[in-house]
Amino acid sequence: MEFSYLDNNAGTGLADGVLDAMLPYLQQQQGNPSSSHRFGRFALTALDQARQQVAELVKVHPSQVIFTSGGTEANNQVLASVSQLYSGGDVIISPIEHPSILEPAARLTEYGFDVTHLAVDKSGRVNEDALSAVLTNKTRLVSVMWANNETGLIQDIKSLSRITRKKQIPFHCDAVQAAGKLEINFNAVGVQSMSLSAHKFGGPKGIGALIVSHDFDCPAFIVGGGQENGLRSGTENVPAIVGFGAAAQSAVQNLERYQRHCRRLRDLLEVRLQSLPEVTIFAKQADRLANTVFFSVQGFDSETLLMALDRQGIAVSSGSACGT
Repeated sequence: MEFSYLDNNAGTGLADGVLDAMLPYLQQQQGNPSSSHRFGRFALTALDQARQQVAELVKVHPSQVIFTSGGTEANNQVLASVSQLYSGGDVIISPIEHPSILEPAARLTEYGFDVTHLAVDKSGRVNEDALSAVLTNKTRLVSVMWANNETGLIQDIKSLSRITRKKQIPFHCDAVQAAGKLEINFNAVGVQSMSLSAHKFGGPKGIGALIVSHDFDCPAFIVGGGQENGLRSGTENVPAIVGFGAAAQSAVQNLERYQRHCRRLRDLLEVRLQSLPEVTIFAKQADRLANTVFFSVQGFDSETLLMALDRQGIAVSSGSACGT
């Protein structure tokens, strides 16, 4: 049987060259990057190079890149910082966020914070007027994802963050699904923090980053030895970080070709799907990721359809892999 893997928003295979870049740090170079001897210096040099590569992916200075275990940890660090910095107030998020935003936000209510869910239109887009209407002098943080992991919808982050900057309210953006699929300029869009995850664009699982602006106060979530400039303690996962850097470099070099390729395949698939009267494609007229199609089939339960496709060798998702 031939197999078709169509669940790349949950996780991708390694991009060309990523495994080769990682292997020396899995096999020979076992130095701790905090060690002063030559093996430690080798590891530290590898971290510095990968940090530069990830920085180039989102167009920031390498000092703005904090390596984490993934997008979930990065999101949790930002949300947890609210309760460390303030004794109360309001946090504003969209209702279509990833669980790693929704759940930490819900936990903040246990500490006396209010959580406001922004209104979205039928395609899932956050309206600028809706955001303006809920901002107050007690708003501590706004968090809106760049691209949705299920629908592929792309938010106008620059326009939304412009509203919060006027009121000096920090804006966090979960860019896990956008990185490697869209051109990202962190400083140009005006957010204060952003989360990334390597396995969404050809890197290994279990490694990600929190990107922060120089003026953003985000206390450490994991404390200990003071790695990552004191913002994320724990010995760095050198092989995974090297793989992250290699994937970021590949994504930068191949972005336009990747977008053209995915768009062509997506459009072809949607033409075929639309020939079936039972199929509805959601957010089709909205600005979407080139690699994502979100549809339903009338009369079929999503999990039943997913397993039927799986038996035919076709791997798809019925929702977020972190929520199903």
